[in-house]
Amino acid sequence: MIERIVIATRESRLALWQAEFIQAALTRASPGTEVALLGMTTQGDHWLSSPLSQVGGKGLFVKELEEAMLSGRADLAVHSMKDVPAHLPEGFVLPLIGFRADVRDALVSPSGATLENLPEGAVVGSSSLRRQAMLLAARPDLEVRPVRGNVNTRLAKLDAGEYDALVLAAAGLDRLGLEARITERLPESVSLPAAGQGALGVECRQADAELIALLTELQEADVAACVLAERAVSAGIGADCSAPLGAYAMKTADGIRLQARLGAPDGSRMLTGSAEGDDPAAVGEEVVGQLKAQGALALLAAIPEPGGLDR
Repeated sequence: MIERIVIATRESRLALWQAEFIQAALTRASPGTEVALLGMTTQGDHWLSSPLSQVGGKGLFVKELEEAMLSGRADLAVHSMKDVPAHLPEGFVLPLIGFRADVRDALVSPSGATLENLPEGAVVGSSSLRRQAMLLAARPDLEVRPVRGNVNTRLAKLDAGEYDALVLAAAGLDRLGLEARITERLPESVSLPAAGQGALGVECRQADAELIALLTELQEADVAACVLAERAVSAGIGADCSAPLGAYAMKTADGIRLQARLGAPDGSRMLTGSAEGDDPAAVGEEVVGQLKAQGALALLAAIPEPGGLDR
């Protein structure tokens, strides 16, 4: 039996909720094991002046947690799967993917307006190129401005009048008990979720066989299969988790149904793909082929490279 497990976590309310959720699950699965939290601040938490797509992507939230695991200060990290890069660094694995909540994006508008009813030229806050592309494809008259910070910080900016509306992950608002702030849960036909959205993932060192065995007991096979299919699209076209790519898979009686959408950041062009099957990798590969045939690589190449951090 493992005597002690240390979870590295960011200290935002949502990250702590997720870490405490997995802490409780591990405690139930292994009652004799002490499960502790190690709070940390990541580069992504410091760098709030620019969109993530311009400063290195959502991997900025992961790097320091991985370094804590490499140094032995922590044993695992809990992530929102939508924030995990398609390719993990050597020596790390994701033995647990599960606990998927509402996958949809949520519109938060103090006026109560839906996406359709927002006034012309309304300012919508989003830190995601994917959401920007989806919103502008549906409403090209909107002005989408970056908004950074944790959920409560973003809501405070909204309430201060800096934006007419925000688009956030419904799962995060639900988990924080903020579901009453949601004006509209956007259907997948309007805003296709990011790969892994709504699901939690646990990352640990590949060499920790005993810990991997424990985490694997908590794996949710159907959720994992869907998320792996979605992530196969990101990996297959070389898109990181900050790219304007939506990918969402659903479990069916015969396996998995996957759909993906890759958009120009201004919403002027949208590539689509879909496939069904029982092998997540094969389904993802089929969709990747469809997107590439429509010019996905050229579309991605036209997006400016992320800028570096000014250290």
